[in-house]
Amino acid sequence: MTILAKEKIRLNVQVKDKYEAIRMAGQLLVEAGHAPAEYIGKMIEREDALSTYIGGGLAMPHGTNDSKALIRSTGLAILIVPDGVDFGGDEPAQLIIGLAAVGDDHLNILTNVAMLVSEEEDMQRILNAASEEELISIFEEGMQG
Repeated sequence: MTILAKEKIRLNVQVKDKYEAIRMAGQLLVEAGHAPAEYIGKMIEREDALSTYIGGGLAMPHGTNDSKALIRSTGLAILIVPDGVDFGGDEPAQLIIGLAAVGDDHLNILTNVAMLVSEEEDMQRILNAASEEELISIFEEGMQG
């Protein structure tokens, strides 16, 4: 299973709060085999300790440091929430990327994703992607640079 796959992407999602978004992203990571079900609880624990809202409409929920041992492989789950969901930032998060990462992979991924969405044009392309395949190609293109 690759880091990003269409089975781990949900476009046009509606969630009632950030916890529902985290559970949904976490469930996609679990179903893909990146982590066991208890990792979802660790993602929520991490969110309660410190918001994973990064800015510019992006939140990247992930587990606590002590949950690293649970992770089986590195993966991303992506939710596009057109109406946004409050992650405690100055604006709602419309792009939610659930992350499970082995070793130091998360640092590389966080840097790449932050670079990709820092361009307003790229963020709009992501939010307006018409299909999972289109979203994957935007990420693959942006994360190689």
